Amino acid sequence: MSQIFSEETHRNMLARIPRRTGREIADWMRTVEEGPSLLRFEERVSWLRGAHDLAYGHAKAILHEYDLRRAARRLL
Repeated sequence: MSQIFSEETHRNMLARIPRRTGREIADWMRTVEEGPSLLRFEERVSWLRGAHDLAYGHAKAILHEYDLRRAARRLL
């Protein structure tokens, strides 16, 4: 079952990720960019969790942020 986070919860989760994982968000963005071309969001969450031993919420927040940034780049 998918969790839906508010914008505030998403920002709080992103702020905690570097401390919990030892990697900055920009590093995670590169990891996702260089990762496999999976289409479904949940497939990407599963890949990120399995390949990098992340909690579900952290993986979801990283991928959501990646998608937001990617959409913003397309608007430019």
